[in-house]
Amino acid sequence: MTPAALTHACGALAPAWLCAHGDIFLYLLPSAALAVLIWIASSAHHFFFIFTVAGTFCHELAHFGAGLLTGAEPSGFTVIPRRSGRTWELGSVTFDNLRWHNAAPSALAPFLVLLVPFAVAAWRTAPGWHFRPLDLALAFLLAPQFLSFWPSDTDWKLAARSWPWLLVIAGGLAFHYRHFLFQFVKN
Repeated sequence: MTPAALTHACGALAPAWLCAHGDIFLYLLPSAALAVLIWIASSAHHFFFIFTVAGTFCHELAHFGAGLLTGAEPSGFTVIPRRSGRTWELGSVTFDNLRWHNAAPSALAPFLVLLVPFAVAAWRTAPGWHFRPLDLALAFLLAPQFLSFWPSDTDWKLAARSWPWLLVIAGGLAFHYRHFLFQFVKN
């Protein structure tokens, strides 16, 4: 089957942007599968937390970096796991100046960790994809990123301090779509 035929077949089943970047998604498939295995193994025994260190480091580094950029003043950083009741806390960042305007960006910054696997996949597949031993090592480093990009329950609670941003966003959306919202109102 020719590449043009494959692209046409893909376009019949998936959106165009997915077909255009299918090599990136194919490159990340082993990392995503490995992430599932790491998640299962670390749930079974705490020894397997060692495979989540790269993801935990990136998760906490995202908090730290966003805190620096938004003025939350990060004062502590650790990726040493510790027992917290019946669960494990794999890392933490503490802030001295967490306020309503910087709580959500600092607490939800781990979403940016998801950019790491996609950036690496774009880099590795750009010149033409040839799987090399380096890609196997990268799969092991990228897999924990899929496990660590989601903010923790504590992160979501801290982000809730930024509820005034919802009013700002709602006002901005209402202003942007004012013509659509008020199209039936007569002057």
